[in-house]
Amino acid sequence: MGPWPSGISAVTLFVEDLATTKRFYQEVFGLPIVFEDDDSAVFKFGSTLVNLLKTTAARELIEPAAVASRDAGSRFQFTIDVDDVDAMCAELATRGVELLNGPLDRPWGVRTACFMDPAGHIWEIAK
Repeated sequence: MGPWPSGISAVTLFVEDLATTKRFYQEVFGLPIVFEDDDSAVFKFGSTLVNLLKTTAARELIEPAAVASRDAGSRFQFTIDVDDVDAMCAELATRGVELLNGPLDRPWGVRTACFMDPAGHIWEIAK
């Protein structure tokens, strides 16, 4: 066995409306789908797969844990490094994305902005 952990290979996000969320990921991130079936759509972010999975199919995956609803609140965010936060915010606006906040200069020396996908997952861009 090699060193552990070696990175995150996949993240599965539970979504109520697969078609709308899939379209958002295609239009906002400009990524092709690498796998798709009736319950999921998978995108590749660098070396990490992001799997959008219908909440109705998620129960089987995580039982006996419960699948939380979108209105339960956010418990995490993803961060993507970009060269220019302000320029990326302008590009996101052309793609119909409304920012939750930013661009902001954070006290820890990073400039950030955040937005939400249709399923309620938070994405941050940072420099």
